[in-house]
Amino acid sequence: MSYRLSKVPGSLAVGEWGDPGSPAVLAIHGITANHLAWAAVARALPGFHVVAPDLRGRGGSRDLGGPYGMDVHAADLAAVLDHVGVRSATVVGHSMGAFAALVFGLRHPDRTDATVLVDGGLPLVLPPGLSVEDTLGPAAQRLTMEFADRAAYRQLWKVHPALSRAWNADIEAYVDYDLVGAAPRLHSSASHEAMAVDSADLFGTGAIAAALAALPAGTPLLTAPRGLLDADPLYSPEELARWETRLPGIAAYEVADVNHYTILLGGDGAAAVAAVVAATAARADR
Repeated sequence: MSYRLSKVPGSLAVGEWGDPGSPAVLAIHGITANHLAWAAVARALPGFHVVAPDLRGRGGSRDLGGPYGMDVHAADLAAVLDHVGVRSATVVGHSMGAFAALVFGLRHPDRTDATVLVDGGLPLVLPPGLSVEDTLGPAAQRLTMEFADRAAYRQLWKVHPALSRAWNADIEAYVDYDLVGAAPRLHSSASHEAMAVDSADLFGTGAIAAALAALPAGTPLLTAPRGLLDADPLYSPEELARWETRLPGIAAYEVADVNHYTILLGGDGAAAVAAVVAATAARADR
């Protein structure tokens, strides 16, 4: 499948897979991630035009500073669709990207054919005494670190508890793309400020609550049985059951044997996400 990377004038960097004119999928990455998190999912979506930007403060959009927050991301995403000539798309978001997808759908319903949430979108509750950075663990810590060379950065990721047994070419490309600067002071492209500001919205806002309440019946929420550190999931079964009772539009599905990262970056996880995205797009097109 063809892949290309471009820059929206004055705005975001954006990766694209597939042929323009095919049914469009707008794919939105997580809080410290970049567009290459979607590479395996995009390859599993032949016949679709997958559009995946680097959100401001990350990847090729690192130098596009604040303000941040889901409303700003929603406006940026509309500009991305304008740039690539897409009127509307099936919108899929992972982790923080699921929150951005919800607000995009609320602000731009005419440009949202359907929404798919991947291990995100439901407001989080922090355990007592923990911060967002504690929850993100190594993902947050690396934003203040420097690395002598590419091998040192890869090694940080290779020992990450969620990826140590799952390393593959997609993960390596995702990690390499994230590394910027000049040796021996290389660093992650993800801005600590962007992470810190955006994290406030993950606990819910009026816009997120309104977007969740307005979701049409059968909106998929794909969840991982293991979380960011390959242990406790982001959403416990009990939490999911409570949310499904409160939100009749949500249809939660667990993807077997994945964690918060490998639901996208592992082959089986990416295939499962792609299958749901394709099915949801097909239903929306009827």
